[in-house]
Amino acid sequence: MRRLRPIWALVLVIALVAGLGVPLAFAAAGGSKAGGTSDATVSRPTQDTTSAIVQLKGDPLSTYGKTKPPAGKKIDFNSNTVKSYRAQLSALRNDFKAWLRANAPKAKVTGEYDISLNAVAVQLNGEKLATIAGAPMVQTAQYEGLYYPTAEDPDLSLISAVQAWDQAGGAASAGAGVKVAVVDTGIDVTHPCFSDSGYPAQTQLGDSRFTNNKVIAAKVFNNKAPSRGYTAAAIQDHGTHVAGTIACNADTPATVNGVSIPYGVSGVAPRALLGNYNVFPGDALNARSEDIMNALEAAYADGFDVANMSLGGGASGIQDLLTMAVNDLDEANMVVAVAAGNSGPGHYTVESPGSAARALTAGASTVNHYVGAPVTVGGTTYGAAAGDFATVAADLTAPLGVVTSGSTLDTACSALSGVNLTGKIALVARGTCSFSTKIRYAQDAGAVAVLVANNVAGDPVAMAQDGTPSQPTVPAYMVSEADGNALKAADGASATIGLAMKYFLTPLANADIMAGFSSQGPTDVDFRVKPDVVAPGVNVLSSIPLSYCGGASCWAFFQGTSMATPHLAGSAAVVIGQHPDWSAAEVRSAIVNTADQGVLKVYTNGTTPATDVNIIGAGRENLLSAVNAKVALDPVSVSFGAVPSGSGQTRTFNVSLTNITGAPQTFTVSVGSGDGGVGYSVAPGSVTLAAGETKTVTVTMDMAKRASGGGHQAWLTVSAGGTEVAHAAVFTLIK
Repeated sequence: MRRLRPIWALVLVIALVAGLGVPLAFAAAGGSKAGGTSDATVSRPTQDTTSAIVQLKGDPLSTYGKTKPPAGKKIDFNSNTVKSYRAQLSALRNDFKAWLRANAPKAKVTGEYDISLNAVAVQLNGEKLATIAGAPMVQTAQYEGLYYPTAEDPDLSLISAVQAWDQAGGAASAGAGVKVAVVDTGIDVTHPCFSDSGYPAQTQLGDSRFTNNKVIAAKVFNNKAPSRGYTAAAIQDHGTHVAGTIACNADTPATVNGVSIPYGVSGVAPRALLGNYNVFPGDALNARSEDIMNALEAAYADGFDVANMSLGGGASGIQDLLTMAVNDLDEANMVVAVAAGNSGPGHYTVESPGSAARALTAGASTVNHYVGAPVTVGGTTYGAAAGDFATVAADLTAPLGVVTSGSTLDTACSALSGVNLTGKIALVARGTCSFSTKIRYAQDAGAVAVLVANNVAGDPVAMAQDGTPSQPTVPAYMVSEADGNALKAADGASATIGLAMKYFLTPLANADIMAGFSSQGPTDVDFRVKPDVVAPGVNVLSSIPLSYCGGASCWAFFQGTSMATPHLAGSAAVVIGQHPDWSAAEVRSAIVNTADQGVLKVYTNGTTPATDVNIIGAGRENLLSAVNAKVALDPVSVSFGAVPSGSGQTRTFNVSLTNITGAPQTFTVSVGSGDGGVGYSVAPGSVTLAAGETKTVTVTMDMAKRASGGGHQAWLTVSAGGTEVAHAAVFTLIK
């Protein structure tokens, strides 16, 4: 599996769709950078066919009836029942090993699991997967997936985080003592975000060179770690950025490209404790299912309450073993926040393990700020985001050279033959090829600097290099789509790029725009709604390792669903801190089913409301609403799957409602009427629940034989005292 953002000096990107670059930002090594988005396209494998995850028959500890923990509790590893059942599972694994020796002698067991899955990891060494799957004690066997790390703070303001903190002691107690495992590229414990000053002494696990009383665990998970000398050190930048969004100490001063940020940066749960579970150590660019499962099981056994996985890979439907492991950990009361992926736009692009039914899956939206240079043309000043390319050494004044193709800006993805940009500041469009490519072609045509106009609504983003040799050397920046359109009419006009960069806080209209790259549902095979909820994921400012800046503080703006996911993980820590008796499913529902509706906008113009539930999930998260949740829904959305066109079917779907307040509640339940020949109803229309009580309501889908094809959606709404307290997406696919 891959991280959902490219890393230090290399690029890992997902295919470009409709000319839209996938914003997977990184800050290059060797200097203080703003972090960037690379529009390069690199093909990557999604499976390791030399190894497999083998699920054995029988439930793991997380779901076995006698060992599954009650709501709000963890598995009691000291109980005789758990010890006895673990011994049974161990004996079963030994039986499987004996079978391997007799029937597939070259295969070797490299990992064993009994918490999230009853399973083993197997290095095949030439043995066929079908042979392994034929063992009598095997439930299923799958090749290991490859996953890759697929970006008051404005983002905290958007999700009402500070107001949520203020309900329980403010930033000084937000997430206090809650443990969040960061399954990623490591955490730079020397960064001021993770100073343990003022934290009580903690038991520190793993490699103590990379722990303190804030980051309390540091472990590495990679089968080549011994031979390559991998450690838990944060060599790559992704994990440190993710960790800062989760739990950077409150009001940490920040500087980007020499510009002081005018507020102190804070994580969503600034007093949470972190764990460094490094599955991308050293220069490793992908992780196998085995590595990730090892990290998850270790984090659970180490007592962590939440896991953040800003990574993704190819989905394998409802039998995807890593998604099953995520589901089982949720059952065992670990909240697992996962990125939806950066494969959008387009339906059916949600990645594994974000496709897991019980994952807390994040889509990404914009934050309205960035650091950039002023660009002045004809008396008007525009902001231009800086990234990993050169910036001007002094104020640069030159004619603006607008490169067009017909009536539109050219993407400059091929040599600009016949275009003379000598001595000019070129203006080209984003899309189709990498930023490095288009800037290089403009430079080859004589440009002394390059402005790249964004091709999606909202603010510009920091651009990243594509990792290829011979990077362009001229200064380059991105301007917004709107500013690019304005500048297009100024061909030949005198333009000045200012040396002195500044922090731009733009109008709120530039926030809450869906990221075009954000992966969309429904899931494959069973056609469930994903993502579950949206969080800030474009122009997210957070920490990166100090080695990237050579100083005492290092920061960058990143973008990707990788950056949205830690907002959800941090939110889960805050909710758990205020409601330690809630189960993982209840915490997850509180975040999803209280999300703000009607605030998200489509990326194409930044103004039209985004309403497709397989793009926005339940909406943009609101942490204040989550900590005040009154009812938990399970599952968090309703899907009737794929219904054959013309079949005229009726289907039902049960949703459990749990009263998570401390007093009796009467909830009114309603559902939208539907459209296009698909109608919905729900019964009963009202339920009265004692504190902690659970009852089930049934949603019914009635499809007319002439119902139109495609997706049909509605909203299930739960109210108390005439006020909505929760909502869930309802979806049917007519095929």
